[in-house]
Amino acid sequence: MSKTPVELKAEILRLTREYSALTHRANRPGTAAAAPFEPGKTVVPYAGRVFTEDEVAAAVNSTLDFWLTLGPEGDAFENELAAFLGVKKSLLVNSGSSANLLALSALTSHKLGERRLKPGDEVITVAAGFPTTVAPIIQNGCVPVFIDNDPVTLNGRVEQLEDAFVPGKTKAVMMAHTLGNPFDLAAVTEFCKRHNLWLIEDNCDALGCRYDGKLTGTLGDLSTQSFYPPHHLTMGEGGAVNIVRDMKLKVLVESFRDWGRDCWCASGKDNTCHKRFGWQLGELPEGYDHKYIYSHLGYNLKPLDPQAAIGREQLKKLPSFIQARSNNWNVLREGLAGLEDFFEFHLPTHATGWSKSGFSWDNSGHRTECSWFGFMMLVKKSAPFSRRDFAIALDEAKIGNRMLFGGNLLRQPAFVQLRKDRPDALRIVGDMAGADRIMHEAIFIGTYPGLTAEMLAYIIATIRAVVAKH
Repeated sequence: MSKTPVELKAEILRLTREYSALTHRANRPGTAAAAPFEPGKTVVPYAGRVFTEDEVAAAVNSTLDFWLTLGPEGDAFENELAAFLGVKKSLLVNSGSSANLLALSALTSHKLGERRLKPGDEVITVAAGFPTTVAPIIQNGCVPVFIDNDPVTLNGRVEQLEDAFVPGKTKAVMMAHTLGNPFDLAAVTEFCKRHNLWLIEDNCDALGCRYDGKLTGTLGDLSTQSFYPPHHLTMGEGGAVNIVRDMKLKVLVESFRDWGRDCWCASGKDNTCHKRFGWQLGELPEGYDHKYIYSHLGYNLKPLDPQAAIGREQLKKLPSFIQARSNNWNVLREGLAGLEDFFEFHLPTHATGWSKSGFSWDNSGHRTECSWFGFMMLVKKSAPFSRRDFAIALDEAKIGNRMLFGGNLLRQPAFVQLRKDRPDALRIVGDMAGADRIMHEAIFIGTYPGLTAEMLAYIIATIRAVVAKH
């Protein structure tokens, strides 16, 4: 007797789980090598996908349903992510970079009236970091105003905010919680409130971080997430824009994400407003189909529903991922204690030092809980080896490592050319000494949940051996 579709699907999913359990053992949490770990031979990645057969079965299940565009899995993931963060709404997009583009673009909407960002308006940002935190400012015709980075926290020097502010021109602040270390949200949110500025938190490195007990990505007006494989959870490619409080921003972000349309009906649904043929907008004739009215110059930046199915399973594991990142960072920091003559180590915002008993804090009363994206070190100028020498040694030992993304972005070819072509396209506050130090000295290694105890011990031993040679 032939099997029913339900029976066939169940069999396919059973075999999928069996296949994945055998094939993807290397990607299970804390087991980043299917074969026994061989120091110096097995690659220790700085980041990577961590998943079980749950994610593979979810992707296959969604694919069998063949709702390929964003649909029921996407709706569910958006709701579950928003619930995790405690925000009004999360909107899925196809990458963290797209999330940044949409968050900034939404603030240019004419529907915001006097608060909209217009060409020539200024947005305060930070010099060292990932380029797509800054690119949307320029792509929308606004002017990025760069403040410097603190090279130890990696975040913006908030004492420069007032110097960056120009009445009537400064309209927003957009900056990242770098490598999972919350920036000084107390100072930044107070500054934005006092000057009536928008705040976009780039939370792509920092899902699960807390500032004074509140999750990052929930204190600005909008925040963004990335679900690229190195991040805290993955959909392959993917990202999200979080609407923290004001639901009118949801309509705007959704419009820019979905071709710029004015209609807010979900895919496959019609006439949610009950007046599909009752609108008159622009110079269109009255009654023109609302599904084909465009109020913004938008994009199509949606992910696929099978990606959302993967994300839903990842979200269930997120608390354990966050804890693993914290644990791995602490193992590395304790294992490298005593090497402060050679390295300056990353510190949480407001922390003044570290010892085996924990962090020491300043007297501001504010605390951060970091969900570390990586373990950052500055190779001191006084060290007998350079950052380049150190990176080569790690590479030779097959230990994955990265610079702090683009370093001082102002030194990147695209920004050098921009300053030549359009000197007024950006503005710089201060000498960027911190961002330059990060560019020359910073390097980070992994903290992701796929690292094993053996790998962490090998990383520590290798770094100590590099120091001992000098």
